[in-house]
Amino acid sequence: MNKLLHIMAALRNPETGCPWDIKQTFKTIIPYTIEEAYEVADAIENEDMTELKSELGDLLFQVVFYAQMAKEQGDFEFDDVVNAVSEKLIRRHPHVFADDDCRDENVLHEAWEKSKATERDEQADSAKASILDGVAKALPALKRAQKLQKRAARVGFDWPDIEPVLTKIEEEIQELRDAMQQNDSSAIFEEAGDVLFSCVNLTRSLGIDAEESLRACNQKFVRRFGYIESSLNQADRLFQNCTLDELEALWQEAKIKT
Repeated sequence: MNKLLHIMAALRNPETGCPWDIKQTFKTIIPYTIEEAYEVADAIENEDMTELKSELGDLLFQVVFYAQMAKEQGDFEFDDVVNAVSEKLIRRHPHVFADDDCRDENVLHEAWEKSKATERDEQADSAKASILDGVAKALPALKRAQKLQKRAARVGFDWPDIEPVLTKIEEEIQELRDAMQQNDSSAIFEEAGDVLFSCVNLTRSLGIDAEESLRACNQKFVRRFGYIESSLNQADRLFQNCTLDELEALWQEAKIKT
């Protein structure tokens, strides 16, 4: 770890460091951090442990990068990051590090959420803080929607069963149809978002992570589309020379065979 910290400090040295690294700021490296996190997820999905080792290193480097810049500003250092997360984990796991030997997963989850809520109250003026504070704006939209809904559900802003959720989706789809009939581009944009938000609510109600569900669906689409491409290549045909019915028939084959 010290080796990596020394490398980072050298890269940021104003006189002898790398020009690219020197000019970076907290905001400019945000896209790289998000990209590295997704590359870690991709390596895991591909079950490529060699690649995972590499991508975890790249993600760790992002943490070191932020810590170095914070150190230069006198805000905090890497050790402070490590100590903070260590203390948080100990505080949130009394069943491991304290006398509480509870092993009930539901009870532990409730205790975890209470601990997080207490921490948020300590960090903000509770009179001004919103229950939705702390849900990162930079999260992927599906993930953020799910977190916002879960946070609202903690204070009772939620339907008690699945049927009203399904009804809400149907209602939002009808509102989207109405906007389309009126050819109102602004309303179409807004109603399309409402449909997506309602679908996230459905997956949450079913205990499904919306982001992971859609990620799996994307992979399924890639797999099935690849089957169509392969079939057309073998037949020496092009997409643009096929009818929609022919492509649909290949899609149905792909659903069976892949």
